[in-house]
Order: sequence, then structure tokens, then C-alpha cells
Amino acid sequence: MTVEVHRVAWADPAAIRLREQMVAEMRVRYADVPGDPIHLPAEEVFAGDDIPYTALALAAGEPAGHLALRWHGPDLELKRMYVVPGRRGRGVAALLLRAAESAGAGLRASRIILETGDRQPEAVRAYEKAGYRPIPAFPPYQDLPYSRCFAKDLA
Repeated sequence: MTVEVHRVAWADPAAIRLREQMVAEMRVRYADVPGDPIHLPAEEVFAGDDIPYTALALAAGEPAGHLALRWHGPDLELKRMYVVPGRRGRGVAALLLRAAESAGAGLRASRIILETGDRQPEAVRAYEKAGYRPIPAFPPYQDLPYSRCFAKDLA
């Protein structure tokens, strides 16, 4: 399977569809968590943010994964990382992460930080395999018991 990662606009229709799929999946995984662990839809959460990089992975021409980077102080925060279920375990996440790291280095960020959840073991494995290390939960995730935060220094 050939997978290509392309930089796209945050408002790219395929990127929006993948973010919607991610939100739907996370709402099922965290259905018993009080409140809304996914917060608002991505378009509302990030509407005013500086999103300097959004990537879309295509496998055989079909959307297979997504991620975005936004500034979080001096760091870049990885947001809305998602690989469609049928493409998981096939290297799509690794390709997306490498693309994000390259983009982050080009933006002169010193590191990428991210938050995921304890009900996303495949995500945790992908981040650890790519060299991300656990860090204390950072705002606004510090009070969420299911949050798992990671960072990777960029050379």
C-alpha cells in the first residue's frame, strides 16, 4: 500500500470528514466519562487558533489519516491525530508523525507536545514507538484523569 502525506488547509473537506470521524469514535470510547471529553467540534475549538500545519494521509488515493499542529506557547501541540480504523497498524501514523516533526522543525519549534487518552492504547503505542516520552499533563488537560501527555524534542 502506498501512503502519501500532503499538507492541506485546515478547512480541506477530507480533513474535516476525518476529524468528524475521530470525534464520533472518541465519543463512543469515552461515553461514560462525565461531561464531554472531546469538548466542542474541532471547527469551534480551533476556529481562532494559529494552525500552521495540517496534514492528510492518502492510501491508494483515499483519506487514511489526519493531524494538525497548533502553537501552545513555545511548543507545537499535535492535534486531531487520527488514522481510520481500517488503516491502523500499517505505518500511517508513523508517516504522519514524521511529517509533523519535519514541519515542526521547519517552523523552528523546539518540541512537539500532545495529549491523548487512556482509552486509546494504539495511539499511545504509536507515540512511544516514534520516540515520544511521557510528560506531566499540561493545560488544559491537567485535571483530566484519563489524559496521557507526551513530548518529543525536535533536532
